[in-house]
Formats: sequence, structure tokens, C-alpha cells
Amino acid sequence: MEKNPMGYKPVFPLLLQMALPPMISMLIESLYNIVDSIFVARVSNEALTAVSLIYPLQNLSLAISCGIGIALNAFVARYLGANDKKRASYYASQGVIMSLLHSLIFVLIGLFLIRPFLLLFTHNPQVIKDGVSYGMIVVTFVFGQFIHLAIEKLFQATGNMMLPMIMQIFGCLVNVCLDPILIFGYFGMPALGIIGAALATVIGQTSAAILSICLFKKYNQGIHLSFKKIDLHIFKQLYSIAFPSSVMMCLPSLLVSLLNGILATIGQNAVAFFGIYYKLQTFVYMPANGVVQGMRPIMSFNYGAGLKDRMNQLLKAAGMMIGLILSLGTLLFMFFPHFLLSLFDASQAMYDIGMTGLRILSLSFVISIFGILMSGVFESLGMGKQSLIITLLRQLIVSVPLAYLLVHIMGITGVWIALVLGEALAGIVSFVFYQRYYCQLKK
Repeated sequence: MEKNPMGYKPVFPLLLQMALPPMISMLIESLYNIVDSIFVARVSNEALTAVSLIYPLQNLSLAISCGIGIALNAFVARYLGANDKKRASYYASQGVIMSLLHSLIFVLIGLFLIRPFLLLFTHNPQVIKDGVSYGMIVVTFVFGQFIHLAIEKLFQATGNMMLPMIMQIFGCLVNVCLDPILIFGYFGMPALGIIGAALATVIGQTSAAILSICLFKKYNQGIHLSFKKIDLHIFKQLYSIAFPSSVMMCLPSLLVSLLNGILATIGQNAVAFFGIYYKLQTFVYMPANGVVQGMRPIMSFNYGAGLKDRMNQLLKAAGMMIGLILSLGTLLFMFFPHFLLSLFDASQAMYDIGMTGLRILSLSFVISIFGILMSGVFESLGMGKQSLIITLLRQLIVSVPLAYLLVHIMGITGVWIALVLGEALAGIVSFVFYQRYYCQLKK
């Protein structure tokens, strides 16, 4: 029987092989997010603010679809490590069914909750109009994202990181190419403005989903899907990882929404800048998360195979890669804030807020290294509770109350400092968990 390279190949080359494709695909996705906002910024400042306000709902759909995918990935990789393809296929089938069912939630959100959501943050009629036009499309028709990500995680669980990269790049390229055509009306198309941006997003997601289905039919690596029944017991097991993982990924949505509420008391430019920052920071965090994606199936496989020395080697290799990426992010935001803001046709008021904001927020990248690493490690081992606590500290428990307090003392600068302090505390707790749980696991 052929041995799986995740169990014997040298760890660092294996991690590079597994991590580089998702790093590249996520880097391209982050560039899409930035380019998308650059195009929308040229429509109007109100359109940019509307997209910033809808972003938490888009991130919510991404969080739930990725959470289910992460759970699917962990169980499938674990059973493949134990050489049980039949069990791996069963969990894969139930995970895909879960993804499809959860996409229906966003049909209801998109049809009925967009306007009430926007009214929580603004009463500007143009922002509300643009937000409803954009949100009803990108939230309602998110099923393509759910399908694409479920199949992407299946490929990653089998050790195939190249096809997920191709799927991701294809969807992003379709999106980016359609953005200017549909927004500004090139090649005989009508200029649809913000509606064009929404349609480009949905078409890109659906294109990636169709390609993923075609590729999985041909390159399934022995994983066979069957949709004959719903197994609630398996759903429960998948939820044990999917729920904390989704909650962790939902936290940015909640964080952005709560901070938008705080920043709205300062002004529309503050909300628009924070939306720009949140798109820009994906350029740093997404490649780091690509390393985590490459690490997860290797860690799960070696955990299932009982190869503890390889798990420790993997931890060190992934830590070095994540550290390098996030350190470079700190340097970029610290020394080139004017260039980054100029990409979005920033007004002088935006520069006044953003120059200081980006420099302070740059510190959060380097401070978050250990927290991101250990959160991914605990997810891959099925220890969702520890991973959830780390992320709660990073993105909610500390940051939001501190931001609310410090904005009254220090103004808008206090909001940025609160985010950095949240990352610092999460890093300390991550180290405590590392000493308590992971070091014991290695013995």
C-alpha cells in the first residue's frame, strides 16, 4: 500500500508544498478585496461606506462556510491518517450536505435583514440605498461560496493544495475582470455602479463552485460523496469543530460591526477608513492563514498516526513562516501608510485619520504571531475550545470594551490602541495554553 507523504516527507518542504498554494490563492483573494474596494471608491464615498457596512455580513457567510470546511478537513484528514477511506468519505458527504443547508440561511438574511442591519449604523439615504442594492445580491446568492469552500477543504484534506489554488484564482480572476466591466459599463455593458460590483462577486463565486465540482469528479483521491441521508450524529461531531471555528471567523464580523457603531459617532470618514483598513489587513493575514491551512491537514494526519516528533517540527516550521509574513506586514503598514491610502483616492480627512491609524494598527500583526499559530494548531487537533478562547480574546473580549472606553479618553486613536492590546493579551494566553496542553501532548 502506498504511504501518504504527510507521514514521512521532511516537514519543512512538506509544509511549503502544502502551504504555498493556499497562500498564493488567499493572497490573490485579498488583492481582489482591495481591488474591489478601489473600484467602488471611484463610484462614490457613499458606495465605499455602504460596502464597508455590508462587509460583516459577507464575512459571516465566509465564516460559516469555512467553519464547516475546517471541520470536514480535520475529520477527513484524521481518518485518512488512520487509513479509513470509507469513514473519511462518509464524513465528507455529511460535510457537503451541511454546507448546502447552511447556505439557505443567507437567502433569508439577504431578502429580509439587509435594510434593518444598515439602519443600525447610518441614516444616510444614499448609503442605505447603495447598501441594500449591494447586500441583497452578495448575501442572498452566496451558495457558490459554500460549495466551493467545502470541496476546497476536501482537496486539502487529501494533501492536494494545487487544485484549491486553481479554483480560488479562477473565481477571483472572474470577479476582478468583471468588476470594471459591470461597474463602469465597458464593452457595451450598461454602467451598473455598485450593483455591478455585487454581480461580479456572485458570478466569481459561482464560477469557482462550478469548476470545483468538475475537478472533484476527476481528482477525488478515493473520497466518494453520497447524499442519500442526513446523519445528525455526524452533524453533531462536525459542529464540535465547525461551531467554534465559525464563531472565531464570525468575530471579525461582530468586531467590525461593533467598531463601526463606535466610529459612526466620530464620522463617516472614520467608518470608511476602517473598512479600507480591514480590506488591507487581509493582504497580510490571508497569506498567514494560508500557512495555517497548509499546516492543518499535516498536523491532523500526524496526530491520527501518533507521530508526535513530526507534530513538533511542524509547529516550529509553521511558526517561522507565519512570523515572517506578519513581520513584513508590520513594516509595510508602518512605513508606507500614505501609499496604501492613496490607492483609494483618500481625501485629506481620510489621510488625517489613516496615517496614524495604519501605523498603530501595524503593531497588531507582529504581536498576533503566536496567537494565530496556536489557534490553528488547536483546531487541527480537535481542541476547538482553546482555539475559540484565543480568538475571542484577539477580536472581541478585550478590543471592543477597551475601544468604547478609550474613544472617550483618547479619541479615535484609542480605538486603534484597543485592537493592539487585544492581540497582546491573546498572545499571552496562547503561550499559557501551549505550555499546558500542547507540551503535554508531545510527551
